[in-house]
Amino acid sequence: MKLAIFGANGPTGRQATEQAVTEGHAVTAVTRHPEQFPLSHPRLQVLGADVFDAGAVQRAVAGQEAVISALGVPYSRNPVTVYSEGITHITQAMTKHGVRRLVCVSSTVLFGVAAPGETFFFRKVLEPFIARTMGRTVYDDMRRMEEIVRETDRAWTVIRPAGLFDTAAVSDYQVAASRLPGRFTSRADLGNALVRTATGNRHVRAFVDVRTTEGIPSFLDVVRKEAFGSRK
Repeated sequence: MKLAIFGANGPTGRQATEQAVTEGHAVTAVTRHPEQFPLSHPRLQVLGADVFDAGAVQRAVAGQEAVISALGVPYSRNPVTVYSEGITHITQAMTKHGVRRLVCVSSTVLFGVAAPGETFFFRKVLEPFIARTMGRTVYDDMRRMEEIVRETDRAWTVIRPAGLFDTAAVSDYQVAASRLPGRFTSRADLGNALVRTATGNRHVRAFVDVRTTEGIPSFLDVVRKEAFGSRK
């Protein structure tokens, strides 16, 4: 299958790109800095483009069979628009070029309900602090992105992972169209879910949770490494 992956140079985007190529797909990795992209393969094209540039997005989407958006930015007090503006240009390009399948990443926070079995402190204090204070501008723009996606006529799926961390390999992760128990999703598992969803027909027009259940780090370890300056 021909896949375009936006945000391909982020940690999750690289996972999705590498796994898609390994599985035999032809991938266009879209990044603002193609010279910094670390992967190469005969089935991989690295394309320099900014999602704020509608024309560049059009060129990246033309000729594809599915699109993955793994866009991500760090938490910030400043307004964030990369998710909403990026997905606007992506969906417009998909409509113009007749590309139906879209899979993008937001966050488990947007389910708006607590994870099953979560502690009172995490449910009532810690997660609301992250969602409404540390990550408010990011999550606000993710919500705008989700509304834009929901209103399109594309065959879309939004994947809402939990706290992201790195592992060396894909695990036996869980997927569901509702919030799952647990706090974390490995980027390897998320990348795998993105590729499998984009190249299949499951969970069309649905919001999907992906949760890692093996080799889970401590909450403090993930916060120290990921909360400031990480990108999807």
